[in-house]
Amino acid sequence: MKNCIIIGGGIIGLSSAYYLQKAGHKVTIIDQSSMDYGASYVNAGYLSPSHIIPLAAPGVMKKGLKWMFNPGSPLFIKPRLKSDFLQWAWAFNTSCSIKNVTRSIQPIKDITLLGQQLYSEIKKEENFKFQLEKKGLLMICQTNKLLEEELKVVDLAKKEGLAARELSIKELQQIEPNVQIDAKGAVLFECDAHTTPTTFMEEIKAYLSKAGVTILKNEKIRSVQNEGDKIISVTSDSSTYTADEFVVAAGSWSKLLCKKLGIKLLLEAGKGYRINCTRDLGITMPAILAEAKVAVTPMDGFTRFAGTMEIAGINHYINTVRVDAIAKAAHNYYPKITISDSEKNDAACGLRPVTPDGMPYIGKSVKCKNLTIATGHAMLGWSMGTSTGKLVSEIISDKKTSLDIEVYHPDRRF
Repeated sequence: MKNCIIIGGGIIGLSSAYYLQKAGHKVTIIDQSSMDYGASYVNAGYLSPSHIIPLAAPGVMKKGLKWMFNPGSPLFIKPRLKSDFLQWAWAFNTSCSIKNVTRSIQPIKDITLLGQQLYSEIKKEENFKFQLEKKGLLMICQTNKLLEEELKVVDLAKKEGLAARELSIKELQQIEPNVQIDAKGAVLFECDAHTTPTTFMEEIKAYLSKAGVTILKNEKIRSVQNEGDKIISVTSDSSTYTADEFVVAAGSWSKLLCKKLGIKLLLEAGKGYRINCTRDLGITMPAILAEAKVAVTPMDGFTRFAGTMEIAGINHYINTVRVDAIAKAAHNYYPKITISDSEKNDAACGLRPVTPDGMPYIGKSVKCKNLTIATGHAMLGWSMGTSTGKLVSEIISDKKTSLDIEVYHPDRRF
């Protein structure tokens, strides 16, 4: 048995704690927040093996530059004269290649499929009640150009053994009979599932507390004490904590902690927003509004609209222009749905940690033998949450990992 400290109480940290305690280790979670907000709570809830194309793909940087002066664009990269950002931007631009897409497809598929399976296993084993439905995911397109692009992804998905198909307008209406949709066409990724994130987060926190995991909230780690290539302890404002093994799963803040150990993680915060509508909108199928890059999820008791990737540093400022853009997209695709001012005013945001190549960091850096890094999942943190937690536990337990983790190595070069 090892004494383990996990820094970060989002989906990655909680999943790591779940599997570590199952393996017989003593676990403490330390989080700087109250652990009831952020990316793990405001995401679209998708378990999406269909998202096999990484964020760093051909043409994405070009789009980012084009959208730089559009405050309502789906992707916004704020230029900054900071060395960390400039290095990330250079590596991101280099990674926007066919080569990166080709090498990323299988590892993204593998870790998301495993994640989907593990959510189901956890629900069954622990008798959790969180929503878990496998209805698939619609990609709704308003232009022939986007429809053609999605059909190419369908072909790729099929080659990878994932269930996906094109829908006619008639079939789309049959799948969503209670809501009007303005579209040229759509595809359905039958391999996908969806959840209500907040419910799962509350259930797993309650389970972990009952299972003996110590959860320390509102404790920000200020310093890290190390001897050679090992961490000895970490210190917050109030206490010093020692352990055999440490896990950094602090999302967008992970690079700041790693920096204290001389580990340079290229990582940027990508802000996303969500709007919840508790009214019955008639939507029963999860969907992505393709041109607007807005996700729509019928969750337990409400419908969530989520979107944007705003790479502008670590902050929780609510940009109302981006919130309005999500609401406008909802109305454009579902003409009879109008999101109210009160619903927009209740919008929330979360920060997703984005690596230059769109692949997460999972594993140990050669610079620190008792530190496991688990961050950088971008928009797929929820899909990869449980599988990353299992991999973290296997790494620390010195077991053969369920997946080949070399591609996720935190020391990889770009």
